[in-house]
Amino acid sequence: MSRPPTVDRDEGIAGVLAIDAGNSKTDATLVARDGTVLGSGRGGGFRPHSDGADAAVGHVAAAVEEAAVRAGLSPGRTLALRVSACMANVDLPVEERRFEDALSARGWGMSVAVANDTFAVLRAGTDGPRGVAVVCGAGINCVGMLPDGRTARFPALGMLTGDWGGGGHIAAEAMWHAARAEDGRGEPTALSAAIGAHFGLDGAHAVAEAIHLGCLPADRLHELVQVLFATAEAGDPTALGLIDRQADEIARLAVVALRRLGLLTEPTPVVLGGGVLAAGQPLLIDNVISRLAQAAPLAEPRLVVAPPVFGAALLGLDYLDAGAAAEQRLRSVYPTALALDAITNRAASPVGPARGAR
Repeated sequence: MSRPPTVDRDEGIAGVLAIDAGNSKTDATLVARDGTVLGSGRGGGFRPHSDGADAAVGHVAAAVEEAAVRAGLSPGRTLALRVSACMANVDLPVEERRFEDALSARGWGMSVAVANDTFAVLRAGTDGPRGVAVVCGAGINCVGMLPDGRTARFPALGMLTGDWGGGGHIAAEAMWHAARAEDGRGEPTALSAAIGAHFGLDGAHAVAEAIHLGCLPADRLHELVQVLFATAEAGDPTALGLIDRQADEIARLAVVALRRLGLLTEPTPVVLGGGVLAAGQPLLIDNVISRLAQAAPLAEPRLVVAPPVFGAALLGLDYLDAGAAAEQRLRSVYPTALALDAITNRAASPVGPARGAR
């Protein structure tokens, strides 16, 4: 990996412009080389596949301009030595290169790096560029990294590439099971009544009809993740089975990444992040930890609660060789990772299907 310019911070230029471009919002933060946060901004969601690349980068630009103004810098000029952008919906290396070119054309930094946003979660939960991270948020993804630059990653293109889970997927699965229970094609499940009650309708079919007719926004289906967990807590076998399968997929991804990097035989951080995991639901977390304890006993699971832009900033500081003091100064600004010792102790029992699962 090439090294940064051998110059001190130029007057008026930050060390890092960190960007987290997520599905629903984009965060940008300017950080000095010593780890001091100079200014932050927010823009719209980064959805190049639906909005188009230009519009998606436009949301990034709005966040960057706000960060620049708050940092006392002038938008439209070079802002930092390093642009470190971690982006959702940028899942393949060819896509990373495409958006590196797009961000380089903006002239925001003297150098630019683009990575999938899972790398930001990984770096946020580790003390250096070494470990494995699984993100279970709207979707699901996993990456691993070694200090020498080697990585383990997955295409993460949904069902096309063998993925299972994430909030959107398990919400759809809950609807599928509930609808089939209502019309007799599937086994009975309390999800049917719970889904209807959540939206003030008669059941899953009524919810589906409301979405189809445009009476209920389809993007509200993500609310069913909470319904799924509440129904599972009440003991419903179908809901418990879905959570069990999600836990299996999360642990499976982590173990495969550890194996690819030769890390199964040494203590290694396994960072868990994304909205579904960060909610800390014991039914899911306990299951994941138990599975890891069996398949990768040296794994060190931890839950990340820091925003991904923090991890992007750390990756930028790594590139600048900013040092431990700069990282510690930046960490003092953000909540970081939560060790899962208590949860690990609670989940020491052997893994099987979740309570009541078929």
